[in-house]
Amino acid sequence: MFRFRPTTLATSRTLQRYGNRSNNLQPSASTSWRGFQGEHLSLARNYSVTTVRPKEEDSDSNSGGDGNNSNNNSNNKTEPQVILPSRVSFGEDVPRLPHTYALPLVSKPLFPGLITSVTLTDEATIEAFENLTENNNGQPAFISTFLRKNLTTGVTEGGVHLPTPEVIHDKNDIYSVGTFAQIQRIQRGSASDNASSSSSSSTANGKSASSATGSTTTTASTINGNSSSSNTDHSAETATMILLAHRRVDLVDIDEMGPPIDVQVKHWSRLEHTGNDQAIRALSNEIISTIREVAQVNALFRESLQFFPMRVQGDNPFKLADFAASISASGSPEDLQAVLEEKDPEMRLHKALVLLNKEREVSKLQKEISEKVEEKLSEAQRKYFLTEMLKSIKKELGVERDDKEALIEKYKKQLAEYPEVPKEAMATIQEELDKFATLEKNSPEYNVTRSYLDWLVSMPWGVVKDENFDITKARQQLDRDHYGLEDVKDTILQFIAIGKLVGSVQGKILCLSGPPGTGKTSIARSIAASLGRDFYRFSVGGLSDVSEIKGHRRTYIGAMPGKIIQCLKATKSTNPVVLIDEIDKLGSGFRGDPASALLEVLDPSQNFSFRDHFLDVPVDISKVLFICTANELERIPGPLLDRLEVIKLSGYDLPEKVAIAEQYLVPKSMKESGLMVEKTKPATENETTDDSSEATKDTEATSSSEETSVDEEDDFGTTPLEKFKHADGVPSTLEITTNALKSLARWYAREAGVRNLAKYIDKITRKLALQVVAESEEAELTKKSTRKSDTWVIDEENLSDYVGKPVFTTDRLYEDGALPNGIVMGLAYTSMGGSALYVETQGIKRGLDSDGKQRGGGTLKVTGQLGDVMKESTQIAYTVARAKLSELEPENDFFDKTDIHMHVPEGATPKDGPSAGITMVTSMLSLALGKPIQSDLAMTGEISLTGKVLAVGGIKEKIMGARRSGIKTVVLPSACQRDFDEIPEYLKEGLTVHYADDYGTVYEAAFAESISSS
Repeated sequence: MFRFRPTTLATSRTLQRYGNRSNNLQPSASTSWRGFQGEHLSLARNYSVTTVRPKEEDSDSNSGGDGNNSNNNSNNKTEPQVILPSRVSFGEDVPRLPHTYALPLVSKPLFPGLITSVTLTDEATIEAFENLTENNNGQPAFISTFLRKNLTTGVTEGGVHLPTPEVIHDKNDIYSVGTFAQIQRIQRGSASDNASSSSSSSTANGKSASSATGSTTTTASTINGNSSSSNTDHSAETATMILLAHRRVDLVDIDEMGPPIDVQVKHWSRLEHTGNDQAIRALSNEIISTIREVAQVNALFRESLQFFPMRVQGDNPFKLADFAASISASGSPEDLQAVLEEKDPEMRLHKALVLLNKEREVSKLQKEISEKVEEKLSEAQRKYFLTEMLKSIKKELGVERDDKEALIEKYKKQLAEYPEVPKEAMATIQEELDKFATLEKNSPEYNVTRSYLDWLVSMPWGVVKDENFDITKARQQLDRDHYGLEDVKDTILQFIAIGKLVGSVQGKILCLSGPPGTGKTSIARSIAASLGRDFYRFSVGGLSDVSEIKGHRRTYIGAMPGKIIQCLKATKSTNPVVLIDEIDKLGSGFRGDPASALLEVLDPSQNFSFRDHFLDVPVDISKVLFICTANELERIPGPLLDRLEVIKLSGYDLPEKVAIAEQYLVPKSMKESGLMVEKTKPATENETTDDSSEATKDTEATSSSEETSVDEEDDFGTTPLEKFKHADGVPSTLEITTNALKSLARWYAREAGVRNLAKYIDKITRKLALQVVAESEEAELTKKSTRKSDTWVIDEENLSDYVGKPVFTTDRLYEDGALPNGIVMGLAYTSMGGSALYVETQGIKRGLDSDGKQRGGGTLKVTGQLGDVMKESTQIAYTVARAKLSELEPENDFFDKTDIHMHVPEGATPKDGPSAGITMVTSMLSLALGKPIQSDLAMTGEISLTGKVLAVGGIKEKIMGARRSGIKTVVLPSACQRDFDEIPEYLKEGLTVHYADDYGTVYEAAFAESISSS
């Protein structure tokens, strides 16, 4: 026999305590009601509870007490009521009622032999069950319980609890097999009262055996001295009912859907078992073994078994299966219902064993998780205790102070290393240190103050890095990294010379302006290296937040200083070289105007006391060399541009591009592609160390001429071709010839910079690397990638095999010879450099109308995506052309009878500016006079209404664009002669220049005759 709470022993103790009486058991004077209540529950299967009152209080009581008891209690009128357990039927001995009330259950069915509590929420059902218990003449009241078939868990698909789960609307809403149960007690109470008294029911795992709303109460905690329901508050919303299950029943029919539900039931007969089946015995033993195993793993399961009132016999498979299923908390309602409906003992045991195995696996997993969590907590606690002990020991020994004291000491030590801290900054730092010393570590102000102190102390107060005042070395550094850019190099050398003479170095604000790819950004790093200063770069392209320049105020979460203060902290000096890239692309928005914020930063008269919003103390940035880069100066605001020293970088012409490609781009690309490696020079008697070798190079470079030359590799290029050799496995004849580079620059990459030229060179070296590896491995390549010539030399003939067909096929739209009437070449300057463009005009002559009058005439139409300034120039040019035509040929009425259409080709490219004025006038006069212009002539200049030729900019870039197009004759305004004189001589070679004050000179150069002679 397997039992969890011996009922026989409990009965023996109860008889000894209350006396061995067969019919009446009364508690002794020393026994409390709670103790009697517990023993009563242990005997619940053998006794029912009846109430006996003294005769003095209720003479009509039919409680069956004897006369001696009445006489003994007659003198004590306040004697409480007495609870007398009496012998009643249980299990198969209870009556078999064919008609009962039915109670739908949720979560799990009720198994015979169990005592459980159910919470009722339907008022009609509560009243019916109360009337059943009160009007049953002192006899036990019985109902039938059935598990709900739909919404078994009591929760809808939307996650809403059923308000009245004991109410159904169809017979199919409940299962057909249920349990015949006796109502032990029913008591009303509010929902909050039931929730507050909820605890474990009489199940093995401490969870609810069956519940209507999910709220169950312990049997022992709900039975009290007053079992009568006559004093119940009928206004309560819920009621708790204690049920004792007896036997299984089948649902025959529902007489009334209720509530309450009135049903007809058929009681199951007692199921017998001989006990000879070996399979059943094995299953019984396995169930008992599994229960013990789960009890060992799950402490809550083991504790609940000690309070389980049901006695289990191991030789009764039916009761053992019911007991096993009832204590399984992991089983689904459907699985538990299957155990309840099963009649075959072996199958019932098997289904119960499956549920116990699930419970065992869940318990093992729960134990494993608990052990892992406990292990982590134990390890964390151990580390915490050890850390605290170590801190206490170090503090007692004086080895280490707490974090706050250590930080304050660190700050003071760091401040002592600076040469000089300004008074205002020092006062602020000291004030913050005093405040920091009084703050607790958990205070919200602690981290804010600490962050502020970190930035204040990390500023390089008075730290100035040593600089290079050697002009020769600075020149070598600049020439080694960049070709040309003489204006920039001269400015830096002047800056170094002034610093050497004065003995102190001051900051400067430079602005490098020019087309993309001309080396503006890269030259800034070389300037820092030549000066011996630290370098810091940040881009302001698209920047629209003032806080990026001047920092955030400390009132914001996550506030931090601006880029200027971050620069000083990163370089740890007050005299770095700071590159502000793309300053012409500053944005503006609701967060402020960064261009206005830069006015203080880039003003030498203000930036000696720059105040960042975060630091809020003056910081001297006057020793910083600021270098800005821009593509278009017109986009920089006037007040900001006024503070900049602008150095214009023009684009590279063909000879410069070829020199840069040979000395820089080709060696760099060959090295990155693995086709070449640096040479290693063995030490000789004259060259014992690398330092002496470098010194020799520097001496040779110093003595060499300052004139730019392609052959002077020591002056130009960090990676000249002669410093490299072919890598192993690469043919020694592999090279890119000068003619190939000229073709690349002329027919593929005509932009002002060398960025596209570098891309084409990289494309060639990549394909060469593929061909070298493929031929060494004898791999097959596609037709496009296969080497088509027998040589590894890339020249003008096989260049198209590596970079494709040329982008540009001719230098000019119109070849040699005279141009068609009305077409003149002009010179323009864009952000990409100088270029030559044509201005075309065409006349549209109208016929006569029906009255013999001229149709049309005297109108001008312009196309070519021209800007507003250029459109105004067309109107001025049209007026000047009509005036000049009347001077040349007074009888000529071309403009009166003809509509003029003027177009500037490449309509997809926006064009603007006044420099095409004289070109437009010349084009209209050529059309009106019927005289063509030479194809090798180009002009630029603005025209006024009186015919004056006004100055324009970008002369060097325009001359370079003219040379690329093969122009031999150029017409320039007289005011631009000084700009032409400053350009290099090699750009002037072969050019004939005409300077014009008024349009008469332009007419003479274009038509080879003067206006007066015409």
